[in-house]
Amino acid sequence: MEFESPEYLYLLLVLVPMVVWYVWKRKRQTASLQMPSTEVFLTVPKSYKYYILHLPFVLRCVALALLIVALARPQTTNNKVNRNVEGIDIVMAMDISKSMIAQDLKPDRLEAAKKVGSEFVASRPNDNIGVVVFSGASFTLTPLTTDKGAIVSMMNTINSDMVDVGGTAIGMGLANAVNRIKDSQAKSKVIILLTDGSNNAGEIDPLTAAELAKTFGIRVYTIGVGTKGMAPFPVQTPFGIRMEMMPVDIDEATLQQISKTTDGEYFRATDNKSLANIYKEIDKLEKTKISIEEYTSKSEEYLPWLIAAFALLLCELLLRLTILRHNP
Repeated sequence: MEFESPEYLYLLLVLVPMVVWYVWKRKRQTASLQMPSTEVFLTVPKSYKYYILHLPFVLRCVALALLIVALARPQTTNNKVNRNVEGIDIVMAMDISKSMIAQDLKPDRLEAAKKVGSEFVASRPNDNIGVVVFSGASFTLTPLTTDKGAIVSMMNTINSDMVDVGGTAIGMGLANAVNRIKDSQAKSKVIILLTDGSNNAGEIDPLTAAELAKTFGIRVYTIGVGTKGMAPFPVQTPFGIRMEMMPVDIDEATLQQISKTTDGEYFRATDNKSLANIYKEIDKLEKTKISIEEYTSKSEEYLPWLIAAFALLLCELLLRLTILRHNP
């Protein structure tokens, strides 16, 4: 409840001098008689009139308070909010080839991509998101869904041994992602393609897959993962695993062309921080549209207060004319 004219509530302070005046007046009107002792009167039973003697004044004060509240025009407010969400459909195509276990990102490229990707998924509550993985071949890890818990859970199971076929089939991964999102009814369809290499497997050329994405109005953001130059790579030997420095070979020209063809952007992640910042940048570029319409209606609630005040005044009048009437 709120008040249309709350300034009138200051009139409640008038009750303070009224109470003071009433107490002072009662003392002035009460006759005094000196007695050596009042103990004899303590056993005298008191009439019910004694207990309700001040009731009329109390009723008048309460009635006045209710009238002041009514004057301030109490109102109830009913708010109605219509929230329209226009989500985005996103497919994350992730390279899981053997080179993704290079440790230029910590603990390695694949684990860093999984961690940042999971955080990105959790930050998009209103979007449908799917995940496609690829190395020498591609398969769908999760279809488009709003169940972010299920997506993150499945992403945690990703490892470089999930696909038996070796190599890096960027075109196959992108084509699979396009196939998963092409029939979406969303106004904005996005693919985030993450890889650390060059296309060296699969039957579909990456640029052909990019043209396919363009045909269906799909925007593709490409991310090249890996430091510049050489990167530490774990190699199994008869004496255990040892680290060898391997050249980083990312086909940036092709990734840039894929993004340009589909009106997307290309990003290069050389460490964990830059990878996290890339997903933050994509998050800003692809904002879910939320429109909120708010309706407010107010109802006047002063009438019950007025009725209560007049009822109390009527009770006061009846008491003064009947039970507490002074006979001449």
